This record gives sequence, structure tokens and C-alpha cells, in this order.
Amino acid sequence: MSVERWVFGYGSLMWRPGFAYVERQSATLHGRRRAFCIYSVHHRGTYERPGLVLGLAPGGAVRGAAYRVAEGDWDEVYAYLREREQPTETYVESSAHVRLADGRRVETLVFLSDTRHPQWAGALSLERQAELIAGATGLSGKNVDYLRDLVEHLRAEGVHDLIMARLLALVEADRRDLH
Repeated sequence: MSVERWVFGYGSLMWRPGFAYVERQSATLHGRRRAFCIYSVHHRGTYERPGLVLGLAPGGAVRGAAYRVAEGDWDEVYAYLREREQPTETYVESSAHVRLADGRRVETLVFLSDTRHPQWAGALSLERQAELIAGATGLSGKNVDYLRDLVEHLRAEGVHDLIMARLLALVEADRRDLH
């Protein structure tokens, strides 16, 4: 009997997984919440001007997407995810059970925020998050574009994350004030 391999995504993996999969379902992870809690010095900021990226902070629940990966593709997918998600080792690889939209409970690979890492931002106020996001750009582009993509894709998935929508409104207001 083969082992099912699943990956849980709560940010850009939801709309841009970048790997082959055989099944995708909406899924909920309990005990963690989506948060801009990691300073980005690579993808969405620099060491001189850090931005913020998503992490799974302790507490709450988060709706994301779970992907089932074919056993034959697992090594390649895993290597890709390590490279994509761990440029500065800010996440801890873990396994977690999620509830799929069809009711099944499956074990997934998930990247949790490392609260002991120097890039851990913790619980910043929305205003401080907005300041950091508004002016940061990294190798993957502007930080605000990442936030905007997140909010738009969450809405398309039927996820109404009021905190992320409010954060985007604050960032856009900050950016208007600069012009």
C-alpha cells in the first residue's frame, strides 16, 4: 500500500503551487493562523529594507489548499518546496492533519513559522505591518503585490479574511499618502 503525500498551502502555494499534483482540495488547519509574521529579506524585501511574508502563527485556524502529490513525483516536489520555502530557513518543516472540503482528514507537509528565528516578526500591529509592506521590494517583486494577490485569491476561493483585507486597505492608503 502506498503512502499518500499531501502538501498544505495557505499563501501563494494556493494559487501558484509550481509543482505537479493529482488532487487539490480546500482544507482547514486548526491550531495555526495566517499572519504576516516573518520579516522578508529575500522574496519581498531586503536586509536594508525588510518586508513581510506570511507564516503560520500559533493559534486559531486557517483555510488553505491541500495538494495530493503522486508518490513518483514526491522527491522532485519536496526538493522544489525546500528551495522555494526555505531560502533563509525561517520555517520549520512539520506534518499536520488538515480537514479537506470533502470531510477527509489527511496528514500534510506544512511549513510552520519558526518563532525562534531572527526573522520572526511576531504579532506586529496592522499599522506597522502596513508600513513594512508598503515600501518593500525583493527578488519576487513588491511586497504590496504579494498582499494584493493574497486577498484577491482568497476571495476567489471563498475565503473572506477580514484582517488581510483591512491590511491591504491600510497599505493602499499609505501608498496614496506618499503620492
